[in-house]
Amino acid sequence: MAYHSLPDLGDDDPGARIPRRYAWVVFALTFGLLLSDYMSRQVLNAVFPLIKVEWALTDARLGLLSGIVALMVGLLTFPLSLLADRFGRVKSLAIMATVWSLATLACAVAQNFPQMLAARFMVGVGEAAYGSVGIAVVLSVFPKHMRATLTGAFMAGGMFGSVLGMALGGAIAASMGWRWAFAAMALFGLMLALAYPIVVREKRIAPTPPAGETAPVATAPAAKVPLSHLVNSRSVLGAYIGSGLQLFVGGTVIVWIPSYLNRYYAMATDAAGGVAAMIVLSAGLGMIVCGMLSDRLCRNGPERKFGLAIGYSLGSCLFLSLAFALPHGTPQLLMIALGMFLAAGTSGPAGAMVANLTPLPIHGTAFAMLTLVNNLLGLAAGPLVTGLLADAFGLATAFQLVPLVSLAAATVFWFAKQHYLVDVQRVGHPRGLHTGREASA
Repeated sequence: MAYHSLPDLGDDDPGARIPRRYAWVVFALTFGLLLSDYMSRQVLNAVFPLIKVEWALTDARLGLLSGIVALMVGLLTFPLSLLADRFGRVKSLAIMATVWSLATLACAVAQNFPQMLAARFMVGVGEAAYGSVGIAVVLSVFPKHMRATLTGAFMAGGMFGSVLGMALGGAIAASMGWRWAFAAMALFGLMLALAYPIVVREKRIAPTPPAGETAPVATAPAAKVPLSHLVNSRSVLGAYIGSGLQLFVGGTVIVWIPSYLNRYYAMATDAAGGVAAMIVLSAGLGMIVCGMLSDRLCRNGPERKFGLAIGYSLGSCLFLSLAFALPHGTPQLLMIALGMFLAAGTSGPAGAMVANLTPLPIHGTAFAMLTLVNNLLGLAAGPLVTGLLADAFGLATAFQLVPLVSLAAATVFWFAKQHYLVDVQRVGHPRGLHTGREASA
């Protein structure tokens, strides 16, 4: 049997009933908190030299201050997202933002390394589940056909927040001192954390069905949805793994490109950081534009999202492989930016596919699973493996090998595409949701 659109499962698109103006307000506030999340996380990088001198820190200790946040995000994303799905996403997001903002404020008043490390630990605790729960809130207030656009735009906020955190943090630190850089990020986050639960209400983002209609299965309470729905289809597993493999490439280039520019272009640290920021912005734009293109081209053929993800993966492999084979110079940098534009383009389609293949009540947990796989296969593994390759063969050679991982990502997406239309039929079907007792029968 051939299918050409998402199945008609009744009233399973509650986001279509949310007033569009209110939905964009929810997006703006949730996106603003995402910017705060990454600004608070990355401002540390801008003030590394100042803290190093003031406290006589080694590079290893500086690295620990940065790494402790990523470690806590990796460890706590899944359990905290699960709690948020169970006990209320809006309330959970406001609490998360308050925790990371107060922790960032604690960084501003830290008097020594142990105090700063404890504060950064709490920054990681607060930020751990924000990305997965925040995107679940955003997707819940818009129609299904906008999922790839919104996922790409939301995830791009991490790129933009990183650039803002480093740029604004550096400027504030230069004029007012490094403590004010942390304080400014903290105050921005606290203001948004206060406004968020006042404007965004749980009842408004999960409206009851019209009079005379029963609640759709897709909006059943999260506690009634077994967690097996996170991994019970081949296509959703393919979306997770393909996204993680593709981020192996994108995450590696973002981490190592400043070192590449320093070693092979003889750029000073500030100049290399500026060029690297432009490449990161290219990746952020790719998330948005490729997500929008996915929604536009796939509205009447959702299985095409996997096709686009395959195209983005192969395109990034081609352009990045060509880029790192070119002589050093402006053409190479432009080709790297183009390759990163496509490398990040799979974020929107992959997120939309995860949303389409998992029940609405556990979307926060589903995006936590996506975040977990992205970190394990991509953002953590990529830079580490590239470092090992660089030690053995040189960074230039390592960069020539890294884009080949996109071929593996494209292969996984192709495999998932073969099963997508069958798997998506099951989502929202009454027999697809069981109580714990029924699931174990």
